[in-house]
Amino acid sequence: MADEERLDALVARLEDAARQLRAGELPPERAAALVDDGARIAAEAGAELDRRLRAGDAAIGAPAPGQLALGP
Repeated sequence: MADEERLDALVARLEDAARQLRAGELPPERAAALVDDGARIAAEAGAELDRRLRAGDAAIGAPAPGQLALGP
């Protein structure tokens, strides 16, 4: 799966989880599991965005204006 498709899939899963939770029809145990799953998916999406950001910085060779370079 391409990077863009992977991120889109993660976002779609988060949106689906939010939709289910907003409906308010899940038993408490299932809602709690869905919240945990949503947190895991959000962490995955954040890691993917961070990876992309770092890859973009490496391609440019320097931090964006106003940004500090991370130390080794």
